[in-house]
Amino acid sequence: MSVTYTERGQGSALADFLSEKAQVLSIAFFFVVCVAFFSIATDVFLTPGNLLNVLRQAAPILVVAVAMTFVIITAGIDLSVGSQVALINASAALTLSFGVPWPLVVLAMLLLGAAIGLGQGWFVAYQGIPAFIVTLAGLSILRGAALYMTKGYSIPITDVPGFFVLGRGTLLGIPVPAIIALAVAAAGALVIGSQIYGRRVVAVGSNPEAARRVGMPAKWTIASVYMLTGIASAVAGLLIAARLGSGSSNAAVGFELQVIAAVVLGGTSLFGGRGSILGTILGTLTIAVIGNGLILMHISPFFTQIVTGAIILIAIWLNTRIFTAGFSFRRKPS
Repeated sequence: MSVTYTERGQGSALADFLSEKAQVLSIAFFFVVCVAFFSIATDVFLTPGNLLNVLRQAAPILVVAVAMTFVIITAGIDLSVGSQVALINASAALTLSFGVPWPLVVLAMLLLGAAIGLGQGWFVAYQGIPAFIVTLAGLSILRGAALYMTKGYSIPITDVPGFFVLGRGTLLGIPVPAIIALAVAAAGALVIGSQIYGRRVVAVGSNPEAARRVGMPAKWTIASVYMLTGIASAVAGLLIAARLGSGSSNAAVGFELQVIAAVVLGGTSLFGGRGSILGTILGTLTIAVIGNGLILMHISPFFTQIVTGAIILIAIWLNTRIFTAGFSFRRKPS
């Protein structure tokens, strides 16, 4: 039986919708369900103080998740972000303890994060080493460096009120970390949606060889997205140090798990070439709401790791199923 042009067009439109929008809609629905559930389960969840606390705690995850979205769009992965956060966190505390002005410390940490990320990106893009291997090695090296610097101790930060504003301050009643995170997310959405760099990232993720043949700097684009995760990890490390008033090599343990969960839960394709900053925002908020809600219900915080791992598995399964279904629908012969 033949298929008409109109039917093929309708089928293609449906497949495009399923592959591009279904996961964002599903995570939005899941987020609303989580909020409703915890609102019923505990009287504290919907209080203004708790909601602001959720935003404050979710901010570092969102900052890095936005950058991780770019990485995963290129079909890569960065497993070292938690260790990068810990290294920056500890380095900032040590540098501040020497009396260095905090604005210089912030600038130095951003440059350090960019250098670490670009170094890993160089191995991935120009040396052809799989991102999983490079960043897994980075996870161990950077955490080890943070432990060596601090000898395993927490480094207190004192008498730096300007620096503390980054983690504890509010503007018009909204936590400063949340404002920074939303600004980063808005910038990421703008770049992905309408800037040349964003189009290059998507093109390289879809087909790096084709992107290279049409003159795009494919290798540099891949290296640069790891530089973005380095800078984002530096921002997250600074926000955590400013909020807690200390730096520690044990900061951000399991952080990469939450970041990756937020991104894949938000619908960014692990096959590359497709991603959504809106989905990443919803995924981050969902992870934060689940963690906060479980604590308010007096459930062990360690159980949150089980839930996060389960979410990643389910999200990857759905990601793969939706991609495969959409691809098969497009390839169906007429």
